[in-house]
Amino acid sequence: MGAGAVGCYYGGMLARAGHKVTLIARPQHVQAVTQNGLRMETHNFDEQVMLAASTQASGVAGADLVLFCVKSTDTESAGAQMRQHLSPGALVLCLQNGVDNAERLRTVLPDQAVAAAVVWVATEMAGPGHVKHHGRGDLVIEPAAASANAAIALIAAGVPTEISDNVRGALWTKLIINCAYNAVSAIAQRPYGENVQGEGIRAVMRDVVDECLAVARASGVHLPPDVHATVDKLADAMPRQYSSTAQDLARGKPSEIDFLNGYVVQAGHGWGIATPVNRVLWSLVKLLESKQAH
Repeated sequence: MGAGAVGCYYGGMLARAGHKVTLIARPQHVQAVTQNGLRMETHNFDEQVMLAASTQASGVAGADLVLFCVKSTDTESAGAQMRQHLSPGALVLCLQNGVDNAERLRTVLPDQAVAAAVVWVATEMAGPGHVKHHGRGDLVIEPAAASANAAIALIAAGVPTEISDNVRGALWTKLIINCAYNAVSAIAQRPYGENVQGEGIRAVMRDVVDECLAVARASGVHLPPDVHATVDKLADAMPRQYSSTAQDLARGKPSEIDFLNGYVVQAGHGWGIATPVNRVLWSLVKLLESKQAH
């Protein structure tokens, strides 16, 4: 549900493994996939993968597993659209940025099994029906009804998957990484490896992380001890990657910045914690968004 770069990659991997998969996406992607299949361009293979595609939320009907990949801005509305079509025993797995999507989705789908997931993958849509994979691809999911079955299917399809009791900590770790990289990449329209060479950028990123850590601690989130080192390593691991926020702005689309740096600003305000660096990055991305809107 919401088959952009993330949804196409994981849906395509499951389809390659023989599962019956439907991609629910925008019309131009659906048309391309229906005619030619999904082109999956990865480091290990470049194939046309045949699978179904639809523009309608009713495409979830009969599914045992729904990979919920819409933007965080659309969580409630997309959940409501598919609610009447879901099988009672289906697991809805949230493959989204931000830390509160599963909680928000449960308010719309109170009788459905919903599990949060942390997505570690670098992908982009290189054109209609064409997903390009740049690196990684592993998932961390929280325990829920059918989580074990989902993990088994994903692992067998070539997707490293872990079930964790501390998905909240993992979601916050990814949130902090996104806060450090996404806005800078979006403002500069440059990839991670180039940005970290910029004068003062490493220091800005450290300040962002420190603010996020303060808010996370106040929120009772259990984080690994080496978050700064984890953040630093990403630029080396994905030097040519543009953030999803940068990709959104480049296409003239609204970003998820309200659920990244904006979320930290809002949560920090609730705890009485100042987050000036996150606020600056959030407000600058919002300014760029408003410029595009006009």
